[in-house]
Parts: sequence; structure tokens; C-alpha cells
Amino acid sequence: MSQWIPAFEEFAEKLLKDAKAPGAAIGMMQDGEWVYERTFGFRDEEKALPLSMDTVFGIASVTKSFTCVAIMQLQEAGKLSVHDPVVKYLPELTMGEEAWRNKMTIHHFMTHTPGMPPLPFLDGAMKRSMEEDPAIHGTESELELQKLPYLDTYEEVLQAISGYEGKPLGDPGEVFSYNNDAYGLLGTIIERVSGKPYEQYVTDHILRPLGMTRTVFAVQDLDDQEDVTILYTNKKIEGVSQVIAAPLWHDAPAMRAAGFLKSTVRDLLTYLNVFCSQGEGAGSSVLSPESVQQMKGAYARVDGYRSYGYGLMVSPAFPDGLLIEHGGSLKGISSHIFALPEKGLRGVVLINLDGVSVRELVMGLLNSLASRPASAELYPVVPMQLTEEAQRAYIGRYESDEWLNATIDQKEGQLFIEVDDVSYPLIPVETDSFVFKRGSSVVWIDFFRSELGEVRRMSYALRQLQKKQTVQQP
Repeated sequence: MSQWIPAFEEFAEKLLKDAKAPGAAIGMMQDGEWVYERTFGFRDEEKALPLSMDTVFGIASVTKSFTCVAIMQLQEAGKLSVHDPVVKYLPELTMGEEAWRNKMTIHHFMTHTPGMPPLPFLDGAMKRSMEEDPAIHGTESELELQKLPYLDTYEEVLQAISGYEGKPLGDPGEVFSYNNDAYGLLGTIIERVSGKPYEQYVTDHILRPLGMTRTVFAVQDLDDQEDVTILYTNKKIEGVSQVIAAPLWHDAPAMRAAGFLKSTVRDLLTYLNVFCSQGEGAGSSVLSPESVQQMKGAYARVDGYRSYGYGLMVSPAFPDGLLIEHGGSLKGISSHIFALPEKGLRGVVLINLDGVSVRELVMGLLNSLASRPASAELYPVVPMQLTEEAQRAYIGRYESDEWLNATIDQKEGQLFIEVDDVSYPLIPVETDSFVFKRGSSVVWIDFFRSELGEVRRMSYALRQLQKKQTVQQP
């Protein structure tokens, strides 16, 4: 056993135990050789059924990179350009002012920079499956769900987005804010340009050529449905949060391009070779080296450490070389893929419970492999001084029309952020930029000002939230 493995597994076991995760599968390869493979827990806790590198999990937003591979293939075929305006393919999209709308390109959708604020329509696309889910019954989500329209088709999604009355965050290309709805619309574009349903295009042009036989949009499509995980979620029962089995898969037929593939560690390691092979071997069968390089571009600043490419998070300054990665989260799903392309290293972490700090697990794995402590901070945090008067500009309640809200408050001369009923002290690190520590993760926050210099928005969890009110000081 490699010397770094025991330290990593001690770290991983504690993280998974603290999260009450029923099961996890982790695999890492370099230049075609296994560097690490291990499963923790079970795919079915009640029956004590084991996990494997071939167990099918949900991968949620990891799907987004597959959507971008499909777009790049269509560009290679001369059927579109990433710089085409989206209204060329979606003429029914009438959101916002015409001049603003006409500037939005496919590139902006792929990089989460169309200028759209966080939108509330993914749950509408998932509404039918969520209504059938016993795990939703009796929760706040059930009440919220009743307010949403059913969005079962691309046309209904386009109509809902077109009717949205919120103001843009900025011109296309100016502002990064993670947007599931834009990715859902990329699926519409793929369907209209290719002449095939989105799911069929991905299957025919990506999954089959790569031999990803256990990667599907519906588990019913698997020849062998035995080695498939049960989904688990946290639910409050009589006021106490408990992890429960919640086997029903949420689905959004009109937004599958945003995050509804299911896959395995082994299949995803094969897929990641596309980004490590520089056009040789498995990758060359689905994407040219030029398209691979385009996907890995650092187009939009995410935070002080990361940028966004096409369906991939990109960290050029990662200590071990360029890091590409993407995570995913839906009910019963915590997923993450990563690669150090210059080293031919690639890895996958899949967990059958939502809300697990899966990126923390990935960083622990990469730290351990590089002989650093698993919880080592990868980037130095150098605090700067901020007067109490300067701090007051940030105080307030920040909200979005999606699921995310945050409060910034001041206590005893320090700023705090409260999210999900937990408060964390903020550390100023740059002008209008802060970090806070959650577990072994360092979370970056940016604030954005109006032309008059007033703080109007903040970034958190990849989204931009609007300042709605100022918190009253005692």
C-alpha cells in the first residue's frame, strides 16, 4: 500500500461518517494505471449490498461537461459556432430587452455568463418526479413546489424564462453566475441542430464511442440493473434531521442537459481520458485536440482560485499543475470528477447522499497523493485590515430566485456570513473579497458595487445574490 493512503482514508472515513454518508466510491488513474480505488459503505445500507467501480450513481451537474462536448462536436461538424447568438436557434426566447438578449451567445451559456440572474425553473422541470417522491412529502419543498408551473417541454421552459421579470445582472460576458436554466436550453439547441433528442445525441456520439456502457439518463435503460445505488437524503422527522432511503430519482425531461446522467467510477475515468490524452487514444474518437483545449479555457472568473471553461472548472494555479474539475448535487447525489491533464491523472468521487462536502474529499485525495496533510490549505489566506465603518457597506440580506440566500452581519467588529442557519466569520483578503473556513475548505466570497459605489450583489456557491435589505444593528 502506498504511504499516503492510510492518512487519506482516515480523513475520508471521518468526513463520510460526519456526513452520515451511506456509501462512496472513489477511483483514480494515471496513464492508464490505477492509482487508487476504494469503496466505503454500501449501495443499499439496509441490505448491506456492496459498492464497486461499476455501481451506477447519479452524477448531477457533472452532466454539464457532456453537454459541452456535444456542442463542440457540432461546432467541429460546422453545424454551429459557440459564438453564434442563442436567438438564432431559440427565436422564442424573449427574456429581457432585445439589445441585451441578442448579445447572448452559446459561449455565454456554456460559461454561465449570459447575464441572467439565478432562475427558479429547474424545480418546475422536476416537479412531476418530485411530487411522486415520499421524501418531499411534509417538507417546505412540497409547499414551494405547489407554487411552480409544470415545465415538461423545451417550449414550456422557453416560455417561462421569457416571462421572467427580474433584471439582468449585467451584459453577456460581464458576470459569472451559475445557471442551470441556460444549460437546459443548450440541450434544446443540441436537439434542434442535430435533429436528434438531446439524450440520444449524447448516447450516440459520446457514450457509445467511449464504451461507457453503464452511463445512462434512465437506470431502466441498463441491461443489468443490479449494481445501482439506492439514493439517500436528509429529512427532518419530528424536528430531527435523519438520513433516509429515498429511492425515487428526480428527473427533468426538459432540462436533462443541466444534470441528469447516471454513471460509474469506471465509466467516468474513461471519459476523463478525453481531457488528458491531448487527442490521442480514447479522446480522439469524440473530440479534436483543439476542441479539448477550448473546453479547458479559463473564460470566466469564479473566485480567487478558479475560473470556468466549458462545463469544467479550471484552476491554472493549482499547486500540482492545471486542475480541471466539476461537481454535482441533486437529491441522493454528491459527485465530483477531476483531472490534472498535464500529469495524465484523473479521478472520480461518487456518493449516494446529497449535501456531502465532496470537493473537500477530492482536495484531501490530491493533498495526500502529493504528500501534503489531507486538510492542508492549498492557497495562503492573507488577511487585510478593514475598519468597522468599511465593514458596514456589506451588511444585509442577499437573496436569489433560486434556492440560495445569505445574510451578512457585524458582531464585535467582525463580519459574519450566515448560510443554512450556520454563521461563519468572514476574513477580508482583497478589496470587496472575503473568505471563510468551513471544515477544511476555504470558501471565497466576492461583493459587487453599483456605479455609485454601493454594494449591490455578492457571490456565494457560484451564484450571484442580490442585496435586498440591510440588517438592523442593535
